[in-house]
Amino acid sequence: MNRHLLRARDAMDRAYAEPLNVKAVAAVAHLSEAHFIRSFRATFGETPHRYLQRRRVERSMFLLRETDRSVTDICFDVGFTSLGTFSRTFREIVGDTPTDYREQHGPLVAPNCFQMAAMRPRVAAGIGLPTSQRSQPARSSSFGEAAAAAGR
Repeated sequence: MNRHLLRARDAMDRAYAEPLNVKAVAAVAHLSEAHFIRSFRATFGETPHRYLQRRRVERSMFLLRETDRSVTDICFDVGFTSLGTFSRTFREIVGDTPTDYREQHGPLVAPNCFQMAAMRPRVAAGIGLPTSQRSQPARSSSFGEAAAAAGR
């Protein structure tokens, strides 16, 4: 895969909410506009415009699941300039309207064991300490026990 095309795609990912300027993105790839569009499609299987639409829809899916913001606000925040175009494109890609998607998909929730492991103090668990300093079995701590264990 051409690294110049990857750089162009990364530039599109970073500025997904901005209007697509094919000339500027093609310049990142050091290609003419027409050659950039042909090369992008041959490499990634879709045109730069369709790729950007899909990335915007993916971002809107997250916002619909994780926030209570209106569909219209999300539409404009992810870079669409028309609610109708957003809804039509969303339905083409996802298979549901944005409102139906929101009703059917709530926030993603990690299993409790992952949440507990993520909230455990790292020093008390022995993570990040050399093996020589892990003389006692790792145990969870609360309220300052982690600081005391670190001072040993």
